[in-house]
Amino acid sequence: MAGPILITGAGSGFGKEVALRLAAAGHRVIAGVEIIAQVSAVRAEARERGVELRVEKLDVTDPGDRERAWTWEVEVLLNNAGVSEGGATADIPEERLRRQFEVNVFGPVLLTQGIARQMAARRSGRIVFMSSVAGLTVDPFTGAYAGSKHAVEAFADALDQELAEFGVTVATINPGPFLTGFNDTMFETWKEWRDDPADRLHDYAELAFPHEQYDPEPVFERTVRVLLGEESRYRHLLPAEMEQQAREQVDAQWSRQVNDGRRPALVQKAYDIAPGTPVSS
Repeated sequence: MAGPILITGAGSGFGKEVALRLAAAGHRVIAGVEIIAQVSAVRAEARERGVELRVEKLDVTDPGDRERAWTWEVEVLLNNAGVSEGGATADIPEERLRRQFEVNVFGPVLLTQGIARQMAARRSGRIVFMSSVAGLTVDPFTGAYAGSKHAVEAFADALDQELAEFGVTVATINPGPFLTGFNDTMFETWKEWRDDPADRLHDYAELAFPHEQYDPEPVFERTVRVLLGEESRYRHLLPAEMEQQAREQVDAQWSRQVNDGRRPALVQKAYDIAPGTPVSS
């Protein structure tokens, strides 16, 4: 591999662990993190694990950071940076909705533009988007996040078709509900809203992420394989046992009827489930 592997959003979660594992295997990796404080923290963790990892501040919403990243001659790009805003679509404040798309869609796409043109000029490269099963299906209280991931899916699909003749490949990773803290904190973002709670349709103190969650190991393993070009599939929905369920949910949209006025089961589950509930073994 000529150039380095750039991973955005590598200050925590999937991105950090994948960066560390690739570095441990001897690959040249640039871990892009959102804020300066994360630079020293990730460097310290790399030292603890005995790996050589380059860590750079890369806020994908910062034009200066994106331009600097274009000088790194990236061979493989993992667009992993992302945030999740929970809440009913009728309640989410405007600035929070805009932030959701700035971080998950506009920033990554604008970063990708410069790197994709360089890859096309070299006629080699790989671009991977950390999407989500929420890029294919939608749950209650996740409309903003799912909307951003549906947009990511559209851009990734278009890029795959547009870059094919230039020797550049594109793929998506579509994690389902994994227990990393990401999903649970999505249902706590309402605490930062600057609105009148009396105007809200739902009591968010009573809600939690409405799914049992899996151990994230399969995402780490598959993402490493995809970045190294060891997988030929375009889409990678994880865990594998959820793929059929997701297909059925997508297909069901064709025969879906308008709602009957009753609270859907998944909305009720958001009220009933405890945060961080693992999948029972």
